Amino acid sequence: MRQGQLDAETIPLRLGTRRSALALAQSGMVARDITERTGRPVELVEITTYGDTSREHLAQIGGTGVFVSALRDALLAGRIDLAVHSLKDLPTAAPESLLLAAVPPREDVRDVLVSRENLELAELVEKIQDRPVRIGTGSPRRMAQLNAWAREHGAAIETVPIRGNVDTRIGFVHSGELDAVVLAAAGLHRLGRGAEISQYLAAQLMLPAPGQGALAIECRADAPELAAALGVLDHPETRAAVTAERALLAALEAGCSAPVAALAQAGGENELRLEGVVGTADGATLLTMSTTGPLALGESAEQSARAIGLALAARLLDGGAAGLMGERA
Repeated sequence: MRQGQLDAETIPLRLGTRRSALALAQSGMVARDITERTGRPVELVEITTYGDTSREHLAQIGGTGVFVSALRDALLAGRIDLAVHSLKDLPTAAPESLLLAAVPPREDVRDVLVSRENLELAELVEKIQDRPVRIGTGSPRRMAQLNAWAREHGAAIETVPIRGNVDTRIGFVHSGELDAVVLAAAGLHRLGRGAEISQYLAAQLMLPAPGQGALAIECRADAPELAAALGVLDHPETRAAVTAERALLAALEAGCSAPVAALAQAGGENELRLEGVVGTADGATLLTMSTTGPLALGESAEQSARAIGLALAARLLDGGAAGLMGERA
């Protein structure tokens, strides 16, 4: 082995990450996996994004991309070698100069309730009779589905827009300001805080965001050797699922400000089942459709997964989805 190659393999890879506790936990997990699988040391480089510093609600500041652009700028400028994102934060259109090198195995895709007295949603509604149950979330998707559930069950619920990290959001419950908050199961699991979950919300009640529970590892397109090395962390089944979900999202031209949900899962041998929901934030109308399509093997898997997403998006648009989404971000 030549000295130059040896030096390159011992120089730490610079992994860009947001500064939040969750982002650091996720990036630390990826860093350990990279070192274990490739032998390369990895150091975390903390980067502050606009989404971390702004106090506006996500729908007001553009939603998708606000947690990503600073990391991508650092990648393109060569200040870091790779970046780790929550996949649901990635815009559906990627710069040609960057590669999605790996999508590791997905965590639990479900949303969860963290509530006062550890009560489930139906129990909260039954217990609190003198006023609406106050539930915090920064997601129009979650608001739409919570409000739809409330309409269906004749329940009094008030969805309250909130921002902040996991501690801040759960703190609204502990302080009594809110009765519950809705969070992603994956984040609480990665933080080792699963014991705080009061209820896992079934997909029939709360379909997740496209890409929820998955991570994205990006590097520059002009670093093919690094991309190939990072590829050992890729999980083909997860990549196919999120490809279908994100294709649907892209075709609907919807960002975080629009109530859109999607979940792709294995529908049988070499098949993928995709469900999508588009609705109004008040829950008055939810358009739900699903489709199952063949999933090719190998390099063609992404192409066939994308076709499934586009097919369902076309059906949703034909069914009136565009009229339900309101103004796009």
